[in-house]
Amino acid sequence: MLIEIPAAEGVAEAVVARPSTGAGPFPGVLLYMDAFGLRPRIHDMAQRIADWGYIVLAPNVFYREGTAEELAPETDMTTPAGREAAGAAAFPRVGRLTTDKALPDIDAWVDALRKLDGVAPGPIGTVGYCMGARLAVRTATSHGEAVAACAGFHGGGLASEAPDSPHLGLGNARARFVFGHADHDRSMNPDAVGRLGQALSAAGLEAANEIYAGAPHGYSMADTSAFHAEATERHFRELRNLLDGTLQG
Repeated sequence: MLIEIPAAEGVAEAVVARPSTGAGPFPGVLLYMDAFGLRPRIHDMAQRIADWGYIVLAPNVFYREGTAEELAPETDMTTPAGREAAGAAAFPRVGRLTTDKALPDIDAWVDALRKLDGVAPGPIGTVGYCMGARLAVRTATSHGEAVAACAGFHGGGLASEAPDSPHLGLGNARARFVFGHADHDRSMNPDAVGRLGQALSAAGLEAANEIYAGAPHGYSMADTSAFHAEATERHFRELRNLLDGTLQG
């Protein structure tokens, strides 16, 4: 289902997915979409996670630019040409979602998740895809007391040379981390993966920080030409192990 929540600079839509069975309360999980927005694939992924025993909130982080429907891809992204065309519209939005805009939004997302009916008190988890992985890390570093699990898959720019690179805040985090990087990813090359690993170690954080061999950037998105079924299933297994190991029981 789609709900509307107050964000830092307006009203944002968000997907809410609840377990199909079982009695709550359930731990809460924030899911950050990729650049292509809140479309059926994100709904499906949120529901799969919810059915493990979680309430999942996936906000439209580009609400300043339009509604989920207005920003939805207009091409068939299962072809490389279609994905490239959709990216021409979507990728500039990523650059406009600067850190100074993202952080107050993150406060709103965490608050909204905690206020959802049936969300258990206590720690929450967060997971992000592509540029959403940066938002997941920023959530764990800006809400260290709340976030017990943080995952990022085929993320970009997690450990760059920028002064506001997400990895620089890891000293404020308390979460357990899992990263599944795309192979030969220009937005997260082996040097950046190593830099991220060093930052995680320096902060004393429990973490997995691995490159998925043969998996392209965007591998979990079944509605695009980047989809890689084996890597996608691996990511779901590792994500479930992370969430269950930190949020359940």
